[in-house]
Amino acid sequence: MFEKEKSQVEAKIREYLTTESIEDPVLEFRQIPFSGEWGIAVPLFPVAAGEARSGKKIIVPKRAQELAEGIKNYLHGSGFGFSHIDAVNGYLNLYFSTSEYAQRVVDTILETGEDYGRGEDLAKTVMVEYSQPNTHKSFHVGHLRNVILGGSICRILEFAGYRVIRANYLGDIGLHVVKWMWNYLKNHVGEVPGENKTHWMNDIYAEADRLFQDPSNEAEVRELYGRWNARDPEVVALWQKTRQWSLEGFEQIYDLLGETFDRIYFESEVEDSGVVLVEKMIEEGLAVDERPEGPVFIDLDAVLGTEDEYRVLVLLRSDGSSLYATKDLPLAIKKFEEYDLDQSIYVIDVRQSLYLKQVFKTLEVLGYPWADKLYHLAYELVNLPGNVTMASREGTVVLFDDLVAEATSRARTIVDEKNPEVSDEAKTSISEAVALGALKYTMLSRDNSKVVTFDWDAALDFNGQAAPYIQYAHVRANSILRRAGETLPKAAPFPDNLEKAEVDLIELLTRLPGEVVRAAEQFRPLTIAGLSYDLAKAFNDFYNTCHVLNAEPEVRAYRLRLVAAAQQVIATSLNLLGIEAPSAM
Repeated sequence: MFEKEKSQVEAKIREYLTTESIEDPVLEFRQIPFSGEWGIAVPLFPVAAGEARSGKKIIVPKRAQELAEGIKNYLHGSGFGFSHIDAVNGYLNLYFSTSEYAQRVVDTILETGEDYGRGEDLAKTVMVEYSQPNTHKSFHVGHLRNVILGGSICRILEFAGYRVIRANYLGDIGLHVVKWMWNYLKNHVGEVPGENKTHWMNDIYAEADRLFQDPSNEAEVRELYGRWNARDPEVVALWQKTRQWSLEGFEQIYDLLGETFDRIYFESEVEDSGVVLVEKMIEEGLAVDERPEGPVFIDLDAVLGTEDEYRVLVLLRSDGSSLYATKDLPLAIKKFEEYDLDQSIYVIDVRQSLYLKQVFKTLEVLGYPWADKLYHLAYELVNLPGNVTMASREGTVVLFDDLVAEATSRARTIVDEKNPEVSDEAKTSISEAVALGALKYTMLSRDNSKVVTFDWDAALDFNGQAAPYIQYAHVRANSILRRAGETLPKAAPFPDNLEKAEVDLIELLTRLPGEVVRAAEQFRPLTIAGLSYDLAKAFNDFYNTCHVLNAEPEVRAYRLRLVAAAQQVIATSLNLLGIEAPSAM
């Protein structure tokens, strides 16, 4: 916020240290923990320790304090916008004028608008692979945390200054697809999906899965699988047409969630190259071929000389058919062939941790120099009320659109109670924003490594740590600005004797840039989710204790600008989570 002043101070500090025969010291500026006033601190311990290492006979803590006091005296009268300077326990503490700092924060936010907190271009490219549904099946709520987490990570990385490539990897081949096509040909030929394509596709798949239990039906499915493997033109044409239906259904869901992808990969485009890669591994002695009695595999512990760390990764079944690893290895290679990536992130649930560790290590063994750029962003599962696990392979499958419909219905009930005078069209729009916000915030306000237990009352709480509470703070800010009925004052001085609620709010506004960097470095939307709640809470405290519209003209002016700044930062934090910041609720 005070980069110019910081640069001037740093130059003066180096100037002083030169007089002490200290050349090119490492200087670090730290934010002083807020306690009623803002400031930055410069620890002199590293400088003193450097002197000690050079052979000077000094006591480091004592010397650090001497340097701090010497710099304080050297800076006396220099100004630089600091209200006072202290030298305490080897630290040089520089405090800003409360009024000047507050005005600078608000002015900066309003001048930069939605770019406040955005990082400079880092010239680094990151691919984030997320969502990864199977075609010809449902988009169930087991996919929900994946999509929400991946989407937020992309927004945060992009805002922090990375070039982000959003990738999706779809399972468009395999037994599940053949079963679907078999049931379609046998019982639904000629039918086409209606508006809800994904639901319709899932109904046919669920029916196929039940019918597959009959041995006679299984034989027919296997026969169709043989035709698929032979690339029978009729079967391939049906596959292409029905896969497109799935893609259109997924697109409806992504539109609803506000997600887009730059590159969509399919299992079908890497299967053949995967088989070729495995055959090469066999030739080079890296993989063991036990077909037809056993599979093809790589014993990573044997190759690396480790013990029970990486275990065995199976690459092909005994009948020569492909597995996930057959395709994930060439997929990783394809990504780095197509893009100059600094990092490739896989958003996949925690149960696949060992498997991805094996895939990454196999690529390292194969000699790919970028293997250390692969990162598994693991997340835990989500449980619904009634202990229903949101996963396709365990428990009851809950369809995504059913969950969204219930969330929207519950949100509509609340909106009807709070704003009965609002039009039906507006209520529908608000209910959807609240519902999707509630679902997303529930997933992102919990650490990735923790299981989320979904609770409707908590998710839709307008008075607790939930999206509706944060969205409502944004709406309150918008209401104040709308009722002001005037152009925002172009400039307004802040007093030194600010109310505590004002100081607390301004302090939180300053944290966005740093929290964005931290969230990006740690791949942790929870950081932004926590800040957004703290901002909403601080704004509501300000709203309840500080008059704005009825305040004296000079107070009204700076508080209106503070309200506008708060609204902007709340909107940005919600946007980074993929949550809409509505203007009315």
